[in-house]
Amino acid sequence: MTSIAPPPPAESRWLGIRISRLSHRRLANFRANRRGWWSTWIFLALFLFTLPAEFVANDRPLLVWLDGELYAPILNSYAETDFGGEFETEADYRDPYFQQLLQDNGWALWPLIRYGNRTVNFALREPAPAPPSADNWLGTDDQARDVLARLIYGFRISVLFGLCLTFFSSLVGIAAGAIQGYFGGWVDLLFQRFIEIWQGLPTLYLLIILASLVEPNFAWLLGLLLLFSWMSLVGVVRAEFLRARNFDFVRAARALGVDDVTIMRRHVLPNAMASTLTFLPFILTGSVTVLTSLDFLGFGLPAGSPSLGELLAQGKRNLHAPWLGVTVFVVLSVMLSLLVFIGEAVRDAFDPRRSLDASGRAG
Repeated sequence: MTSIAPPPPAESRWLGIRISRLSHRRLANFRANRRGWWSTWIFLALFLFTLPAEFVANDRPLLVWLDGELYAPILNSYAETDFGGEFETEADYRDPYFQQLLQDNGWALWPLIRYGNRTVNFALREPAPAPPSADNWLGTDDQARDVLARLIYGFRISVLFGLCLTFFSSLVGIAAGAIQGYFGGWVDLLFQRFIEIWQGLPTLYLLIILASLVEPNFAWLLGLLLLFSWMSLVGVVRAEFLRARNFDFVRAARALGVDDVTIMRRHVLPNAMASTLTFLPFILTGSVTVLTSLDFLGFGLPAGSPSLGELLAQGKRNLHAPWLGVTVFVVLSVMLSLLVFIGEAVRDAFDPRRSLDASGRAG
């Protein structure tokens, strides 16, 4: 006879945080999806590794001790004259003159990778793009820049851009869906017709046209994509608000004179958040994919910016340098796969039909 696991207590603690029985069940379902659970930790490790990219890959030392004084080039700019040189320009820490100074009178603590995302390796012994070597672990691109350094910065930009776009598009989409579903009637009808027209526009062509009118930067590109990405959550939130607006507790709040904004925010929105949160990892995946596609086509971030799409375009232009295309393909495949697995685990966590048996497996 199969034993049934006892129900969790009304309140429990996880990592020192008090959580309710419902949150405990959702967390248990999330952990039961082992693929999504481990994908979450792997993705967090990669993101936290690339977040301080300047301290991981840079052509400036972290610390310099010279002639009894301590310098922090990673945080401040120093002229060559500050180290006994002749020029007022910023010091080149990779220059043989500076290296000789360090050997004679001090030391330097370098990052793991001694190249920034724009650093050109002038010491290449063969034309760029150069294959992987002890100096450039993943080789160089066609402008003699270190591929690994640009991958680290590109990964960070892609994830940060995806998180920002997911956050703002979720705010707009949830607000639009809440207004439609709560008020219904003509408000819902007119809004639905507007969304149908807006969704019918050729999004990619419009983005390319708008991006070609100005030189896009991070904020400008975020605003352009936000014009079309907010509609992904409208349908889900609208359906939840349409379902919950006639519940007894909503009618009771109206009868007590509670204003509509308070009812939507405090009483109806929590019921819609469970289904909404399951879509967020997939929206993040789509945001990263759109940015990579625009960068690949040349309509994304400014020229020279570290971007996975730009590296992918270089791999296409330089088929004789397979390390470019293969490296970016592996990074994108791993990143998107991890996000999809996390999304599946979040979906399982908020699925009310899933329960855990005595062995802790979801069923």
